[in-house]
Amino acid sequence: MRGRTARFVGVLTLSATLAACGGGNRSAAVSKTPLDNFTAEQIYKRGEWELANGRKGKDAAYYFSEVERLYPYSEWARRALIMEAYSAHKDRDYETSRASAQRYIDTYPGEEDAAYAKYLLALSYYDQIDDVGRDQGLTYQALQALRAVIEEYPDSEYARSAMMKFDLAFDHLAAKEMEIGRYYLKQGHYSAAINRFRVVVEQFQTTTQTPEALHRLVECYLALGLTNEAQTAGAILGHNFQSTPWYQDSYKLLTGKGLAPEAKGDSWLSRVYRQVIRGEWL
Repeated sequence: MRGRTARFVGVLTLSATLAACGGGNRSAAVSKTPLDNFTAEQIYKRGEWELANGRKGKDAAYYFSEVERLYPYSEWARRALIMEAYSAHKDRDYETSRASAQRYIDTYPGEEDAAYAKYLLALSYYDQIDDVGRDQGLTYQALQALRAVIEEYPDSEYARSAMMKFDLAFDHLAAKEMEIGRYYLKQGHYSAAINRFRVVVEQFQTTTQTPEALHRLVECYLALGLTNEAQTAGAILGHNFQSTPWYQDSYKLLTGKGLAPEAKGDSWLSRVYRQVIRGEWL
């Protein structure tokens, strides 16, 4: 994104007339100066000037939207549309940014900046992901949009960034499951807690949450007296995450009860363990 932004937001010399109009109060300039009197290039460059001089993104977005309104389907309108999406995103107006990016994708699907528009659309969801305590609908939307960037534009400069953000968003979902599981565990609702930790182990096994999920399973199963399952969870943890503090804690819990971390029985964890040994998991 840095390369694209640098190309878009370079400081340009504006026409003296348009620069003078915006020298003080922008809202006053907008209301008193009909933009119909200026060329598409002049209005566009005014938007760039707003961005380059640290003004609010919504100010720049206004000028870019005016280019599109006054000079529709022109080359400047095409360039202004993607810049409108960027400016709105900078101002954290994610809904406007998303709408502009989607309009660019629909109108100019074959243009070079379509990849960037797709990336901005994904960011409009991703940058709204906050703490794990909130509803995860935006996280799922971010994952879907980021996957689209990765799959549709694998060779673009945005694919790598999208992959990194995809992994972080995926981890975010796992963290939500862990938060709920820990709550149930604290309340002594072991079966409900196990269901949450199982989701992490089976569906989010590549995230950073997996070691703790396995340790919490050891805790839950020991509390329920299900030693085979506890030992198997400890074995999986030792096989994949032996150097983590979570394994050390599980090892102490198991050995403290005269047990060892080893696969026992035929539970869902035993099936996971067999997959681990065959190299089909993680």
